[in-house]
Amino acid sequence: DFLRHRGSMRNCTSMGVLTQRLARRVAACVLLCAVALPVAQAFYLPGVGPRAFTDGEEVNMKVQTLVSTETPLVFDYYQLPFCAPEKIQDLPENLGEALAGDKAHTSAFKAKMKVNEYCKTLCKRKYTAQEMEEFQDFAILDYRVNMRLDSLPLAEMNTFTYEDKPTEKVLIYDLGYPLGGHLEVSSAAADAPKGADQYVLNNHLRFKILYHPFDSSDDDKFDRRDTDGNYIVGFQVVPFSIEHKYNVWDEAAMPNVKLTTCTQPPSGQFETHNPMIINHKEATEVIWTYDVEWERSTVKWGTRWDVYLQLTDDKIHWFSIINSLVIVMFLSGIIGLIMVRILRKDFARYNDSSLSEEEREEQNRELREETGWKLVYGDVFRPPPMATLLSVYAGTGCQVLIMSVLTLVFACLGFLSPANRGALLSSVLFFYVLMGVPAGYVSARFCKLVREPNHFKATLLTATLFPGVCFAVFFWVNIVAWSKQSSSAVPFGTLVVLCLLWFCVSLPLIFFGAFLGYKKETMAVPVQTNPIPRQIPQQIWYLQLPSSLIIGGLLSFGAVFVEMFFIISSIWQHRFYYMFGFLALVFLILVVTCAEITIVLAYLHLCTEDYRWWWRAFLTSGSVAGYMFFYGGDHYFSRA
Repeated sequence: DFLRHRGSMRNCTSMGVLTQRLARRVAACVLLCAVALPVAQAFYLPGVGPRAFTDGEEVNMKVQTLVSTETPLVFDYYQLPFCAPEKIQDLPENLGEALAGDKAHTSAFKAKMKVNEYCKTLCKRKYTAQEMEEFQDFAILDYRVNMRLDSLPLAEMNTFTYEDKPTEKVLIYDLGYPLGGHLEVSSAAADAPKGADQYVLNNHLRFKILYHPFDSSDDDKFDRRDTDGNYIVGFQVVPFSIEHKYNVWDEAAMPNVKLTTCTQPPSGQFETHNPMIINHKEATEVIWTYDVEWERSTVKWGTRWDVYLQLTDDKIHWFSIINSLVIVMFLSGIIGLIMVRILRKDFARYNDSSLSEEEREEQNRELREETGWKLVYGDVFRPPPMATLLSVYAGTGCQVLIMSVLTLVFACLGFLSPANRGALLSSVLFFYVLMGVPAGYVSARFCKLVREPNHFKATLLTATLFPGVCFAVFFWVNIVAWSKQSSSAVPFGTLVVLCLLWFCVSLPLIFFGAFLGYKKETMAVPVQTNPIPRQIPQQIWYLQLPSSLIIGGLLSFGAVFVEMFFIISSIWQHRFYYMFGFLALVFLILVVTCAEITIVLAYLHLCTEDYRWWWRAFLTSGSVAGYMFFYGGDHYFSRA
């Protein structure tokens, strides 16, 4: 009793010490959180923090690219002979911006905080016939000019009404402004021959810049002095085509040259004028001008992106998700039926150890008379053909899956906001590179399972096959863009950075993960493989591989095709895709659907005594990628 009492006292003392240590650690964590709280409240993403401009302070407008919905080619702003400052400075860009060709430069446009200016002359240029023809080619293809101010993209605002709600107006945006446009027949009928198409050049821009004072006051008096500065919360434009006239050109008066087409003093109004028609047959003089209007807004800095990211069709997304959930529930019901009604009895008979010898002999006699998946248990874990390639695909699939999950998590948390330019593409690239460890680990474990002897070959293919194919396609597209002088062509320095990430980061991580995987024991299988393969009977046509690929890919694609439409439309229409919450739900539904349809079809194949399930399981759900590819091609040729 004394020894037991002493032992209990010792245990109580140990528990007391542990409790004190735990209390100290909790107190330290609470103190650390309290110290870090002010820092966390002042945290902003790099390049996304607010900046306040004082009255009269100069704000810099940046010019970017020329994009079109008619062609995927993107061109730099200064590839056309626009007005340029004395020294063009290229603004720094991250890896995502470099890969997307989203370059930004300084411009000749000048503006000062809360200072309205009208009919400011940018420059006067005498263009050759060839240069005017180049402007016309870009106008025919509906190219739009992209600019930005304080990280806000320039937008042309329009109103949209629903057919069933004609009184409800929705404000929508189009990024940039059109370089030119088609001249209406009524305006050109007097000057142009019948049937000739003429195009105009938008050489006058009216910038409307919305601001909100630092003190968040809702007072809308324009002349109020905000000593703490103002936030820029909107950057809009209205383009005009004006054939400017002047009496005497005074170069010394730039940028306030008196033009007869502008009311004097300039107030934003114009005298009667003709549009700036593009004449590609002779040299033409063009005068570029712009207005700057400032308007106080009640929009706060934190919600200034709402106009670009407003959701006008959420019902379609919810309908798509409900439709996908119906497919998931249907497949889940089939799997539940298989597991509960069919397999439970079989598993119970195989695993029942309380049977007598006579009952076991009777059960074995019944098993010999049975058909279906029970007859191929000795061949189920037979290594598949091209097992090395399948292990490579398994490791690469794990790498892509984790990359996608991490990207969606960070996007849903707001770290990949469109305000942080290039962050999405950079995150995808870095997450893929850093997930080399699980890729090598999964590939190695699978390689040992299928008894593949050449471990180095499997690991090297895991590190080079998928990124090598992607890099080859990317390099070919880059050559085409370079031959067309597109700004989307990635410079040589960026290609070197990609190669360094590949060979100096991704490849060593994959080999390290493979090293960890090969050190593990081989995954145990519940049955031994027969030395002689079982003969496979003739399969029904709808259970053969082509039919399985069509059925499996179609069901999975049916769960995601609506969201695919919005993603592809955002790409070709140069809009922001921001519905990462819907995308995360659809991605989860896609993963579950692929898993369930693979289980169902694999079970059906095993029931027909076909034990070749390895590649079928991979290709059944993987065939959805083919549907996505052809859907993207159909969207490009039919809509884009």
